[in-house]
Order: sequence, then C-alpha cells, then structure tokens
Amino acid sequence: MSRIGKQPVEIPSGVSVTIKDRHVTVESGGKSLTMEHRPEVSVTWDEGEKNILVAIDEKDQNNKPIRAYWGLTRSLIQNMVEGVTKGYEKKLEVVGVGWGAVVNGQQLELKLGFANVVTVAIPMGVDVSVERAVITIKGADKQAVGEFAAKTRAKRKPEPYNGKGIRYLGEAVRRKQGKVFGS
Repeated sequence: MSRIGKQPVEIPSGVSVTIKDRHVTVESGGKSLTMEHRPEVSVTWDEGEKNILVAIDEKDQNNKPIRAYWGLTRSLIQNMVEGVTKGYEKKLEVVGVGWGAVVNGQQLELKLGFANVVTVAIPMGVDVSVERAVITIKGADKQAVGEFAAKTRAKRKPEPYNGKGIRYLGEAVRRKQGKVFGS
C-alpha cells in the first residue's frame, strides 16, 4: 500500500482540473500544466470533495514498480497543483570578479571567465531575471525550473579553491587549502 499514493490531492478554489483518457490538465490564472500518467494507474476527479484520487488495481498491490508509479503519479499531480497556484522559484548566485549574467530576450548570457560569453536558451514557461549577481528562475513547472537551474549551474560549477562559479543561493561550498610552498 502506497502511503503517498492513497492520499487525495486537495484542489484549492480557483483551480480547474480536466481528466480525459490518461491526460490530466490543471489550470489556474492563465497557467496550465498537462501530464500523461501511466496506464497501470487510474486517476479520478471527485467533484463532491474537490480532490483527485489516484489508485491502482487490487491485483497490483504487491507489484513494487506499480506501487512506485502510484505514489509518483500522485506527487506529480500535487506538484502541478502547487505550480499553478504558487509557482516554483530557484535562485543562483554568480561568484567571481568580473563575472555576471544578463537576460537578452530568450537567452541568458553568462560572463564566467571564459574568452567568450556563454549563452543558455531560456525554455518556454520559465521566467528569468537577474539582479546584481543573483539569477532568479521562476515558473509553474517544477521540472522545467529545476532543469534550467541545473543546466545553468553546470556551465561553471563552484570550484573548491577560490569558491568561484555558479551556485544555488545559500549553497555551502567546501573549500580546500591548496598547495603550501616553502615548508
């Protein structure tokens, strides 16, 4: 029995849910997210209780991968509801002398100590803003926000000797001592 999968997904007021075949669509305030769930899992909308119920067949209760899909489907739907109501946000910090970032249309231009400017394409549904050396990434889709933040950070990860690089805001970077001469 999945502890997460058996819990209903509460739908706040102002959020509309559409379930058609295996497609679940969650909409609120002009934001819309859609996902296609696995065929082993059934998703139903309870109009009276205003929640979504996720279930699997009785014969699949002991099948571990199907139980995992059950909990996963419920979590993905919960993330969709939270994304269209509150949204998701990640902040990155650019650390280095002369380093910085600028948003130019649908491109994020990064000056990271290389000879050329590194550009990263901003995906649809993700809003990026830069203030001083902090890059703020916002969006309704949790996966898109996290993936763009990870791609941006991967352009120049923080290094342990000088601490330069792109890091998540508040991320602790373990510093190394380096070489000692003249001992």
